[in-house]
Amino acid sequence: MAPQRFHEQFDQIQRSMPGIPLAMGPDDSAEFFYEKGVVLARDGDEARLVEDTVREHFTAMSGLTPDPVRRTSPETNRTGITRIRVGEPDEGHRGNDSTVAHALRSLRTVEGRAGRRLISRNHVVSIAVNACPGDEPVPVPLSEPPNPAAASTPYDEETAVGVLVIDTGLMNDYRSYPLLAHTEGDAQLTECGDDGVLKQYVGHGTFIAGLVAAVAPNTDVTVLGTLNDAGAILESELGEKLFEAVDRGGWPEVLSLSAGTSNGRVDGLLGVHAFMEELRDRRTLLVAAAGNNASATPFWPAAYADLPGWEDSVLSVGALRSDGEFGACFSNHGGWVKAYAPGERLTSALTGFGTPVPYVYQHSTYDACRFGFAYPCTCQYPRHNGVLSEPGEAPAKPDQVMFEGHAQWSGTSFATPVVAGLVAAHMTAHKETDPRVARTQLLAANTEYAEVRGAHVPALLPPTWHPVTVDPSAGGS
Repeated sequence: MAPQRFHEQFDQIQRSMPGIPLAMGPDDSAEFFYEKGVVLARDGDEARLVEDTVREHFTAMSGLTPDPVRRTSPETNRTGITRIRVGEPDEGHRGNDSTVAHALRSLRTVEGRAGRRLISRNHVVSIAVNACPGDEPVPVPLSEPPNPAAASTPYDEETAVGVLVIDTGLMNDYRSYPLLAHTEGDAQLTECGDDGVLKQYVGHGTFIAGLVAAVAPNTDVTVLGTLNDAGAILESELGEKLFEAVDRGGWPEVLSLSAGTSNGRVDGLLGVHAFMEELRDRRTLLVAAAGNNASATPFWPAAYADLPGWEDSVLSVGALRSDGEFGACFSNHGGWVKAYAPGERLTSALTGFGTPVPYVYQHSTYDACRFGFAYPCTCQYPRHNGVLSEPGEAPAKPDQVMFEGHAQWSGTSFATPVVAGLVAAHMTAHKETDPRVARTQLLAANTEYAEVRGAHVPALLPPTWHPVTVDPSAGGS
């Protein structure tokens, strides 16, 4: 059976943000989520202009009221963004928010004359938009090594490369995974529900840290639990959290981010733009996931890699199939995606090392690839029944599995830390102290290419990674 995954993801993220009504956009299409009744503008004169223009438009338009229009954040803050209330959102309704749409429309002429954007929705930045992660995790025996396997490079405290992971927090038993001996960070606050069953996206940050450490053992990895239990955060809050992260631990050499959103635009994400401008003037390299929408639409902040001024400071990463030869069915693509790495059926740490942890699948696999590909992709294999189903379909009993440490998982979320690890490993191998120089050298020295949607693209394949074969006759094991 084929679940309505986008709507299910919306419901889960909405539950994780009580008191913040969300909507789908634009016009109920499966592109992004955003906060209802709120828009974003730059601090100062621009915020005043937006507020006055929206109020004037709402006063003139029948069916709209200017009464709710007001700023709901300080006059200035480090993110350079002001939240402006434009309507009183209805709880629970997930359709397009007409008040936000009218507010955006009211600024079109002013924006056209200014030649730049002045107003934006407050998007949800997430690991879980339109089928992300690419699938749900699958248990792997502890006897099976990680993939990529651990590189042989020794750890050296004096030369270890600092990698900051912005994601969900670390699982309580992460230190049982030897590769995470030099990993620190925030604990995952809630791992299981009241029934003792593992929640859907927890472990995401731990899995990512394990991939970085496998590809580049000479790293000091810090994982910050910036995203909530559903792997989501509002755009306006992400900007604040990114600044808090670098204030707390300093600017890292490599920042790995496996979350983002599209916004229907090609000029960046307003809520994080101030951070991106400061990043541009630092030495830090941002390695960011291209997203799992099977789309060429820019996904932010990864797509900053294609904007003038950020070419060296951001590396956007798409996912390859488990054979390393072609793009994964779910991976976003296009000229703004600058590199690809294995992102299907990677093996890393999850949880359950000491005591096995149960997990119940939420989504059922499909009978065919939902993006129209013919290879045995993660849409179809390994086969399992989930809690959720299409309307009109009789729900099957969901499959329950037990995690005992290792897991196999797919998504651009995981191709991203592979590339972050490759940059760090290059720095160690070549005694390079500048991560942006290492990025340039790594891509210049690369000799592997894959085919993605008819284009030949750089394929960054770790030496310790091996292709994974799938046997459909055995249910995709």
